[in-house]
Order: sequence, then C-alpha cells, then structure tokens
Amino acid sequence: MNRTERLYAIAEELRASGPAGRTGAWLAQRLEVSTRTIKRDITALLQTGLPLWAQAGPGGGYVLDAATLPPLNITGAEAAAIAVALAALPALPFAVDGRSALSKVLAAMPAPERERAEAIAGRLWLRAPEQTPRPAVARVLDEAVRRCQVLVLHYTGRAGDVTERAVEPVALAATNGHWYLLAWCRLRQGPRWFRTDRITSAHLSAERAPEHDAATLFGTPPDDARPVTLR
Repeated sequence: MNRTERLYAIAEELRASGPAGRTGAWLAQRLEVSTRTIKRDITALLQTGLPLWAQAGPGGGYVLDAATLPPLNITGAEAAAIAVALAALPALPFAVDGRSALSKVLAAMPAPERERAEAIAGRLWLRAPEQTPRPAVARVLDEAVRRCQVLVLHYTGRAGDVTERAVEPVALAATNGHWYLLAWCRLRQGPRWFRTDRITSAHLSAERAPEHDAATLFGTPPDDARPVTLR
C-alpha cells in the first residue's frame, strides 16, 4: 500500500484498538513495514492534528484519543446490512477482511446504535444460497491480487498434466460455478483464466507484479458481470 493508505490504516487500527492501543512493532508487522517507518508515520499523523499519544514502558504503544473524535456515523440498519451481506456470501474473496472491517465498525459505533444493529440482525433469518466453492489456496490468491504480487503456482491442466507457473495476478472472477484467477502467465506469455480448483499449491514471491488493465487483457465483462464498485 502507498503512504496515504498506510496512514489511514494506522489511524483505523488505533481507533479499533481503543484505550489498549497498539505497539509500534505490532503495527509494523500488521502493515509489513519497519518500526522506523511506523515512527515516521506516527509523526506525520501528529502533524495533521490527530489526537495520538504514546504509552511508555513495557507493552506501551500508541493510543488514539477517540473521545475527541466524532463518532462513526453508521446506523444500526447499515451495520446489519453489512453483516447480512457477509453471512449470505461467506466464501467471497476478502471475506476474512470483511468480517474484520465489520468488527471495527461495531467497535466504533455508539453503544445504543450497536445494540440496535444487533436487534435488527437478530430479526433477519436467511438460508445462504449454494456457494461457488473456493479452494484451499483461496487466501493466497486473495493476497496476490491485493498486493499485486507475482504468484508461483502448480496448475493441473484439463489433460491432468501439472505445470509450475509464475503469474502476474489481474483479477478474480466467478462464472459457470467456478472461481477463476485471471493473470498474465509468464510460461505461456499471455493472459490466462486459471480455474482455482485446479491450483494445487500457490505461494507469493517477493516480486511486485506489473499492473495490468483487466479489460485490455481479457475484454469487457458481459452485461450481467461487472467489477465491484465502492460507490
């Protein structure tokens, strides 16, 4: 992530941790940077006026004075809607991160609104639809797409042959009952759709992948399939 994203992530982690705070070492490990970088980022946040203070001594760290911040303006119904979406589609990419985000939202909400969210959620019953299955390597694939990191995988072709490939991840897609990793394959020197249930193993390399435009490599999605949007 870039520095702006990291500063925002630090503020959100400290907001979620409450009075306990987080140590510099914990933040460094979480964000995969050095403790020196965290110290510089904390200084930058202080310069913006964010109400941070440090706890001295063993186990000490950084604390965000949430009492001076405006409460998160999320209603009970909005929080319940997020919970329903996560419950209905538990196998989607970044589902673990989604549950973590929901926990942070709930922790930052005023107690009455949080109780209202729990009451609304308790009145919503659902039988989750049949899920498009995701393989054991799904979390690694999520991380490869999130970090734009070159992925090394063992892939079983239609004929049963297994090949090792270094690929540059572009996107994840679900269609016709299967999940696919869309990536630039260095072995075949071209874009490929990898059915994820045929990926027997996968690990991240230390190399950052070039950024590819999905539409350029794979074409425009059909009308009934489109990228996820946040707005």
